[in-house]
Amino acid sequence: MSKNKFFFFAFLSSFITLAQPHPNYWQQQANYKMDVDVNVKKYTYTGEQILTYTNNSPDTLHRVFYHLYFNAFQPGSEMDIRNQNLKDADKRVKGRIDKLKPNEIGFLQVNSLLQNDKKTTYTVAGTILEVTLPTPILPGQTSTLQMNFTGQIPIQIRRSGRNNAEGVALSMTQWYPKLAEYDAEGWHADPYIGREFHGVWGNYDVHININGKYTVAGSGVLQNPEEIGHGYSTTAVQKNSKKLNWHFVANNVHDFTWAADPDYVHDFLPLDGNKKLHFFYKNDKAIIANWKKLQPITKQLLAYYETHIGPYPYPQYSIIQGGDGGMEYAMCTLITGKRKFGSLVGVTAHEMAHAWFQHILATNESKHEWMDEGFTTYISNLAENEVRQNNLSFPNEGSYRSYQKLVESGLEQPQTTHSDRYRLNFAYGVSAYSKGAIFMEQLGYIVGQENLAKIIKEYYNHWKFKHPKPNDFKRIAEKVSGIQLDWYLTDWTKTTNTIDYGITAVEKKKKNTQITLQRLGLMPMPIEVLVSFKDNSTQLFYIPLQMMRGQKPVDKPTQILKDWAWAYPTYTFSIPNKKSAIKSIQLNPTKKMADINVENDIYNMSN
Repeated sequence: MSKNKFFFFAFLSSFITLAQPHPNYWQQQANYKMDVDVNVKKYTYTGEQILTYTNNSPDTLHRVFYHLYFNAFQPGSEMDIRNQNLKDADKRVKGRIDKLKPNEIGFLQVNSLLQNDKKTTYTVAGTILEVTLPTPILPGQTSTLQMNFTGQIPIQIRRSGRNNAEGVALSMTQWYPKLAEYDAEGWHADPYIGREFHGVWGNYDVHININGKYTVAGSGVLQNPEEIGHGYSTTAVQKNSKKLNWHFVANNVHDFTWAADPDYVHDFLPLDGNKKLHFFYKNDKAIIANWKKLQPITKQLLAYYETHIGPYPYPQYSIIQGGDGGMEYAMCTLITGKRKFGSLVGVTAHEMAHAWFQHILATNESKHEWMDEGFTTYISNLAENEVRQNNLSFPNEGSYRSYQKLVESGLEQPQTTHSDRYRLNFAYGVSAYSKGAIFMEQLGYIVGQENLAKIIKEYYNHWKFKHPKPNDFKRIAEKVSGIQLDWYLTDWTKTTNTIDYGITAVEKKKKNTQITLQRLGLMPMPIEVLVSFKDNSTQLFYIPLQMMRGQKPVDKPTQILKDWAWAYPTYTFSIPNKKSAIKSIQLNPTKKMADINVENDIYNMSN
């Protein structure tokens, strides 16, 4: 090795070490090369896949697991049975899968699978392919897995499929045999029951051979635009039934999705740095105006996320009409397009935010669904409020109302519940989206809004292109704010403890007025108390929580009181009497603390 090469590799090794979020962190690498041939008349396809897998773990791997997601769309599948037994089952699913005919079901069939040209032994268990390797993969070793497979595209039911309700021909999500993630917790080979996903970081090189009348959209950058045409370049290619081969490359992602339709309109907007926003939607007079209006707003949304989270690192992002609602994928989203304009913007704002909170910051959303859905809900509500100039003072207030309903229902489960194990879709939805958004909004109440803004950016910088877990986010928040937050992560996400503080007594004495507060709920919090006087003046008091071992920055007019230790159920403080008498006392004036009983938060003084 030359001296220059030695120094280069030493530098690279040092850089990689420094880039790891903590010394023991590692993640696997899976690079895919796929060549797929599609029969649009029979809704079938054949594929060749060469998977180069690098075992960066300290473990020797004797087995690997693949997801075969399309197998969920068969009568008797776990997705089918689960939805038949849920009290509030998804109407898009219940009573539909069990009625599919053989030519309407979905499936992924593995025809052959080799490891470094040696035959493997494998079995299929529903949506999981279990593979015994002829040669174990040692730590630090790379192995090649060669597969031939056949798929059938199901009637569009949930996310994936053909001929969705709006007439989009192919929504190809979760369409290929996808290697399951292996990390410090072991294999994440969860059966597909209809909710969330987790994937291995890698690079995708994909060829899609399809009828020439179809326009293809999806993850990655098209490599042969002059050959394909269809709006990707100035060169027009006449549409005909002769097959065209679309070649896409997507680097540093953990999924690959595409959609296709013969009637797609394709628009794009240039961004800084030779990046582009793409829009694919049906040539339908009823929706064209809305999709045209959507485009400059989407550009503004992307700019908002770049400003408040971090730079969008990929060359393109596509908004694609398809699927059955809205779902995020690598470098793109599939959304239904026949919506009122406000709804179209709302779903775009949410799904685009997932490009950061899931496809750059890739949590295991099967286990920590509140991190991607909740953080996305929080930031997309803020983004939509600013971009559309809604001028809402509290854009995430709706999440608090939803959470209140969940608490009152008695159906809440801890946020540590696996996404497939919620008793009700209602409980899952509120826990993941609403309570997840409150986690972030309430964190701003605890550590201060300026600190929260710094935390989000540092989280992005530290954990981009990796798999952060809840404690990883918490540690970033602690380091930025200087506040201890283990109590917050524990009570809010690992229990169903609630926040309930109340004003229990107000006693006016000669020189001062004594105010007694009580902690009625099990979850601790720092407390803000706003005292209003009859001359319309106010005074804000701040009571730090002792176990925080610190406090958020507060404005000078705010009076900081002695901290409150959680085990003490009551807390009393005094206010010197002023010339103007007290009119009212209010806990939680910003409403950012998710107190479940507002009735005991206000005390009005009698005349």
